[in-house]
This record gives sequence, structure tokens and C-alpha cells, in this order.
Amino acid sequence: MRTAGVLAAVLAALLPAIPQEKPKASREALAAVERSCDSQLSQLDKSDPIDLLGNTRGVYLDGYGVVFTTEVSLIVTPGITPFRTRISKEETDSVHRRKLAKLPALKRLMREMLVSSAASLDFVPANQQVVMGVTLFYYSWEDKTGLPGQILLRASRSSLLDYRLGKNTSAALDAAIRTEEF
Repeated sequence: MRTAGVLAAVLAALLPAIPQEKPKASREALAAVERSCDSQLSQLDKSDPIDLLGNTRGVYLDGYGVVFTTEVSLIVTPGITPFRTRISKEETDSVHRRKLAKLPALKRLMREMLVSSAASLDFVPANQQVVMGVTLFYYSWEDKTGLPGQILLRASRSSLLDYRLGKNTSAALDAAIRTEEF
């Protein structure tokens, strides 16, 4: 009986020293963010909607953070078909103007999605990154002047949570978010 008591005391002393298992990436949490992003992108502008070309996909990278990507066309763009063999200069100019006008709204939405996703990703450590990447689709006939091919926003989960909890200002959040356009 005394040996069992000593063994129990030794185990109790060693348990805190045993490394705790890292929280596992939650596929359910990633899927919920994916669906939310798709819904928000689809509803950005109902009068001139974004064309969601691929569902948002998220992946957790241990030691780095979580990355979400999707592909969109900033508007539903007319294509060349057997019944429409060419796009006029007026249509090309209109598509370009509409896409340029939609770009700021997409960037604002991406920022909002970055902040909202951080709250539901409990398995991502606070010091790791949350990344939103959008690839923009263009037809070969389009004027791409002033339009990026890809937009990436990333920030540490802690800075996103601090903003969401009212601990940071919008300006502090803007400083924490790294934006890249290619």
C-alpha cells in the first residue's frame, strides 16, 4: 500500500512536466469559416455580384497559422461563346471600370473576414497568423491595368482578437495587417 502511495505521489509530481498535446486543427471550425467567407463574398454587392469561381479552402500549418484561399472574378464577366465571338471596346472598358470600382469593397470585406475568422479558430495559437488570399480571375481580352492578380491579407490572431474585443483601434489593426498585392 505504501508503494502505491509513493508511486501516486511521483506520478502526480511528473504529470505537469509531461508535455501537453497541442490542440488539433478543427476541420469543423475551418469548414465554418470557409462557408462564411463564401457567403459573404457572394453577397458583397447583389446589384453587381462577385463571381465566386472556387469555394474557399482553409488549411492549418503547424507553427505558422491558418490560410484561407479562394478564386473570384470581381464581377460576372461576359465571356466569348459561339453566339458572342468578340467583346466590344465599350464592353471591355465597362468591365474594367466595374472591376476597379469593386476592388476597395473586396479589400474591406477581406479585412472583416480576417477579423471574424480569428474568433472562431480557438486551436490557432494567438501568436500565429491568420491569412486570407483571393486570386482574381481575368479573361485574356480584359484590361488588367490597376488590377491585381492576387490579394493577401495576414495578421497575428492576437492582433485580430484584440481589435474584435475593443482593445485595439481600427488604425492599430490596419498597422497589424500586412497586405500584399501581386
